[in-house]
Amino acid sequence: MKNSKQKGHLISKVLPGSIAMELEIEAGDRLLSINDEEIRDIFDYQYQVESEYLEMLIEKPDKEQWLLEVEKEEDEDLGIVFENGLMDDYRTCRNKCIFCFIDQMPKGMRDTLYFKDDDSRLSFLQGNYVTLTNMSDYDIERIIKYRLAPINISFQTMNPALRCKMLNNRFAGEALKKADRLFEAGITMNGQIVLCKGVNDGEELRYSIRKLTEYLPVLESVSVVPVGLSRYREGLYPLEPFTADDAENVLEMIHEFQKEIYARHGTHFVHASDEWYLLAGRELPPDDNYDGYLQLENGVGMLRLLLDEFEEAYEGLKKELKRKESDKALSIATGALAYPYILEMSEKLMALLPGLTIHVYEIINHFFGEMITVAGLLTGHDIISQLKEKPLGERLLLSQSMLRSGEEVFLDDVTVAEMEKTLQVKVDIVKSSGYDFVEAVLQDR
Repeated sequence: MKNSKQKGHLISKVLPGSIAMELEIEAGDRLLSINDEEIRDIFDYQYQVESEYLEMLIEKPDKEQWLLEVEKEEDEDLGIVFENGLMDDYRTCRNKCIFCFIDQMPKGMRDTLYFKDDDSRLSFLQGNYVTLTNMSDYDIERIIKYRLAPINISFQTMNPALRCKMLNNRFAGEALKKADRLFEAGITMNGQIVLCKGVNDGEELRYSIRKLTEYLPVLESVSVVPVGLSRYREGLYPLEPFTADDAENVLEMIHEFQKEIYARHGTHFVHASDEWYLLAGRELPPDDNYDGYLQLENGVGMLRLLLDEFEEAYEGLKKELKRKESDKALSIATGALAYPYILEMSEKLMALLPGLTIHVYEIINHFFGEMITVAGLLTGHDIISQLKEKPLGERLLLSQSMLRSGEEVFLDDVTVAEMEKTLQVKVDIVKSSGYDFVEAVLQDR
């Protein structure tokens, strides 16, 4: 068959030894349909290919079309990689949230950093949080039909009028009804509240948590994170930073709810991000308070998990090493949030290995402002400027969270190679786990 019209989804790669390779599907071909159904995006595709028998319509670069019959195991993958991971355009955010961090970014950075996504498909694929304001009835129906879960939702508040104000979207309150439909269908959810001082905290927060408990157990967890405030807020909604007393009040409320909810449901449900404990000067909760770490990407329990993984690796190391000498020197740079914990871990390793020197440096975020304390928002220029003339040893360890996903580039486009050349030290990128931390420190010991 011949068809001159350009349509379908471009295939960029076929995995070796896969079903697609056996069928002689190649990069440059286009997928037109499966089982005579149009494939709108990755979810339609994944739903269709779960079948044990399917018919695929493939168009070759010369416009010749092949109708291919496939028999396979139910969950067996075809081995096709598409040019666009979503197989569709990304959906941009229609809100103008008073707390949006992208609005607090300076001009002149790479274009991708200014893209605001509010795409429910990225919630399932990458764990992104969505506001529900960008979702149609069709989107909700498809999630229910395909049993897609979990979906991560930015609630912010359960007060519809206040939600409209916070998101600057007159439909934001009405959008909460979509969570009702997901709950009724049993679609697993996780929730997020970005807390803004004087806006959705205090009694508003108490009301929101109480309302969200009505979604238990389908709503598995809710995180409460403090709004991130950069120094680029001119012309934006006047938000204030939280104080230590504020953090104490937030934690007291959350712990109160945790105790009540755990007694009734066997889960802590609502969690404070690590920043609250650091700000209040409190110790981090133990491992079993985090209900399996459902919200690590929101900074809930990251430090506790890091410390516990380190302790496990450290205890194993003690049995293996029995105080062996070391003559290595290295350095670690991190943000203000993790600094005291990285310093504590480094001191324990140095005590175990006499002669090992670890220089731990707290990098202040001058680029975005000192109130931004997470390592993942540090720039290459800040790291370089604050480490110049400092003893760095043979290697500099940096967290993988500082780099653009899959690349060796910082937020401000400084590359790892450029940093190595400027600081005259080898830079090692370390995954964010306590095991990887110990392994990286002991490398080439």
